[in-house]
Amino acid sequence: MARILIVDDEAPIRASLKEILEYEGHKVDEAPDGKAGVASASSKPYDLIFCDVKMPGVDGIDVLELLRGRGVATPVVMISGHGTIETAVEAIRKGAFDFIPKPLDLNRILVTMRNALAQEALVRETVRLGRAAGENATGGIVGESPALREVLALVDQIAPTDARVMITGGNGTGKELIARRLHTLSRRAAGPFVEVNCAAIPSELIESELFGHEKGAFTSAVRQHRGKFEQAEGGTLFLDEIGDMGLSAQAKVLRVLQENRVSRVGGDKDFSVDVRVVAATNKDLRAEIAAGRFREDLFHRLAVIPLHIPDLNDRREDIPLLVAHFLRLVCESYGIPVPETTPEAHDLLRTANWTGNIRELRNVVERLAILTPRGAPIDAAIVQRYAGLGGG
Repeated sequence: MARILIVDDEAPIRASLKEILEYEGHKVDEAPDGKAGVASASSKPYDLIFCDVKMPGVDGIDVLELLRGRGVATPVVMISGHGTIETAVEAIRKGAFDFIPKPLDLNRILVTMRNALAQEALVRETVRLGRAAGENATGGIVGESPALREVLALVDQIAPTDARVMITGGNGTGKELIARRLHTLSRRAAGPFVEVNCAAIPSELIESELFGHEKGAFTSAVRQHRGKFEQAEGGTLFLDEIGDMGLSAQAKVLRVLQENRVSRVGGDKDFSVDVRVVAATNKDLRAEIAAGRFREDLFHRLAVIPLHIPDLNDRREDIPLLVAHFLRLVCESYGIPVPETTPEAHDLLRTANWTGNIRELRNVVERLAILTPRGAPIDAAIVQRYAGLGGG
């Protein structure tokens, strides 16, 4: 089912066209003039617009130009009872998908509608694949600041090796993205990338999750379970929030790293594993070691290459790029036009105190995208009203 807008100053034309399109199963809105059509198409996502060329005030060509100027790329089919070759050529030159003369022919309407919707679907998929390819090439990491470039240069240098990496940084700085980039650029890229959030797994289950268990090893072990080390065979195991792992599990992870062998819980034999381990934490592990909560020998096994991710407050020049990136993703997800962001709004966002780092920024951008009136830019007043930011 497509969502279609009809813009025409003749009520009978709107009614008959709406009846045809709704009979085909589509959802149809109406606008009685060009100004109302522009307002509606700027505030709601549509898959197709039928628009009369000759209307008082804002005519069809004006509607098309205004929508394109606002970044609305919805295909527009022009209709007119006063159609001439010159009018049709101008409409197509301005970006109309097609031109249909009145009186409207049912078959022509249906064929044009299906072609327009099919082309729009193809364009969206092409754009999606192109963006996905670009994001896969960069690991989804956005920014040009010296601090970030330094980190990425080190990642590119160590990724082809099997060296273990300890990624540190605050919550929301993008440690998982860095781990995925390490995997993507490594010789293990064709293998699995398996993530374990050590803080999210109860201490009594962490060993089973990491090393697996045999059937009957404990009450709820009704079948054999392959642990994360096994699942990551030939690939990368990402131990996120490693600082929250208990001492008992730490000792067993240390053994696996020393011997490259795993024994399932409840099992009486071990077997070799070929896994690259990348760990991450937001904690100061040296302080944890001093407090007796983290094993020093495990730290040295994991931190062959230490890699620290800077806070967003230390790479503020990347904020406009990140805002544009998240705006595109959010608006694409919700099917709404991407609003412009004024320089004053960028200044406010760039100087805010981002204690939650990139994760907080993304949440703020999503909030602004949703609450900004359709067709209006994200300006300083909108940011001050809805962002809820702390001081710089």
